[in-house]
Amino acid sequence: MSTTGRDVLRRSIAGQRRSVTLASLLTAGHQGGEALVPVVIGVVIDQAVAGASALTLVVWLAVLGLLFAALSTSYRWGARFAERAAERTAHELRLDLARRVLHPAGGAETGNLAGELVSIGTSDAKRVGAVNGVLPFGVAGLAGLLVTAIVLLTRSVPLGLLVLLGTPPMLYVAHLIGKPLERRSEAEQERSAFASGVAADLVAGIRVLKGIGAERAAIDRYRRTSQDSLRATLRAARAQAWHNGALLALTGIFIAVVALVGGNLAAAGSISVGDLVAAVGLAQYLITPFSLFSWVNGELAQARASAGRIADVLNAPPAVGSGEASLPKPAAGHVRVTGLSRGALRDVEFEARPGELLGVVATDPAAATDLLDCLGRAADPVAGTVSVDSVDLSTVDPSDVREVVLVAAHDADLFAGTIVENVSTGPRVDEALTAAAVDEVASALPDGVATAVTERGRSLSGGQRQRVALARALAVDAPVLVLHDPTTAVDTVTEARIAAGLAELRRGRTTILVTTSPALLSATDRVVLLDDGRVVEQGSHAALAVRPDYRAAVLA
Repeated sequence: MSTTGRDVLRRSIAGQRRSVTLASLLTAGHQGGEALVPVVIGVVIDQAVAGASALTLVVWLAVLGLLFAALSTSYRWGARFAERAAERTAHELRLDLARRVLHPAGGAETGNLAGELVSIGTSDAKRVGAVNGVLPFGVAGLAGLLVTAIVLLTRSVPLGLLVLLGTPPMLYVAHLIGKPLERRSEAEQERSAFASGVAADLVAGIRVLKGIGAERAAIDRYRRTSQDSLRATLRAARAQAWHNGALLALTGIFIAVVALVGGNLAAAGSISVGDLVAAVGLAQYLITPFSLFSWVNGELAQARASAGRIADVLNAPPAVGSGEASLPKPAAGHVRVTGLSRGALRDVEFEARPGELLGVVATDPAAATDLLDCLGRAADPVAGTVSVDSVDLSTVDPSDVREVVLVAAHDADLFAGTIVENVSTGPRVDEALTAAAVDEVASALPDGVATAVTERGRSLSGGQRQRVALARALAVDAPVLVLHDPTTAVDTVTEARIAAGLAELRRGRTTILVTTSPALLSATDRVVLLDDGRVVEQGSHAALAVRPDYRAAVLA
């Protein structure tokens, strides 16, 4: 069942029902007490001041003091519970989004830049979480209006009915006024998220941009994106200003009507001076609940837009389906590709026997990418199968596939932390560091493998990053390891050492090297040549080197 923005809001509120309820009760008590302040002052005037009784004045002043103490306590605790509910809701939404984005079936990243997903997981989640922070104050505003209406009914039926009957139309008009704000808030969030995504992509590729001299083009692109975001933000700000101004004007008119009716009743002798003071004070107090309604309505309008964006990510169809079959444990690692067709691949057939180090040379980079996607079940074949130990991977849950088959992409990123923390993902850390020649990298750094690296490993050179990424993949010691061009930025001497270390470390484990590196291919047991998306030959690296198409791909 798909999730709508309304479902996101409903579940967010239901998940924090206890905190929201406590916050609502406390803030409702606060607003009810606020409404009673002018009433108590009116009683002081009628009973103490008019009656010239010092004792009565002291008693009612004490009552007023206790009332303010209760107001302070209820507000502080009500706001505390509301804020807790808001923050917990935002946290839970961030976890839901993270689970969806990181789900082995994938799909959430399709059509979204990384920065967009970050924006949805931060600002949109915060806006939806804010609903639980503002709802108790909306309830409090209603409680204040109810207390005001009851008090006015006891003083004057016309005044009480005016408040009771006038409030529902006011709330409906406020809802209509919030519609433009909701639409423009959605556009604002979309533009802002896209601008964040573009900025993240440009920062990630800053070295490449500088290398090709494309800084000006990158700046121009971000300027256009940023200006679009700015225009959307200004439109949303105008809608917010119009929304707040319209509600303030509407509230002022309503309060003026209540004060006018109360003044006429006092002039006619229908209510006392104290009642008039209470009525005028209550009329002025009405600014507070209606201001709360204005604030709550604006927050809800923005939250509805954000909830819709969150729902879109949560509803993103998976790139691959689930499966009921299971892979053997422990897995032998016998990989068989049969009649595989997808993208640039055409009826591909080959196998990697258990413990074999198999090289795959693809003359078309797109074919290599499609093969990697199918081997790791990031995508399912259009035709044919990929099986491990005679089990079709398309029938296995993606998370179970990941436990057996590890695909290390060519452009794997590092994480902020130390070198060893990036590699500590498996049981063979020390051996992996040596096999990937990371020990040479560490010897040139001030703190060795404990040296901190910046986000995505930008503080390291391209070759150093590749070696650390390769060590991370090797440390996992997966039954089937698929590596894509792991040494393109490494010098030939180091590459030869890595080829030998990789072959030694992976002895007895199935390894598929999708590469055009002669040094790596010379260490393989066998090589499969893909040309025009089809398998055209298989054999040793030395035997295939006589083919012109193979030499063009490998030795060029």
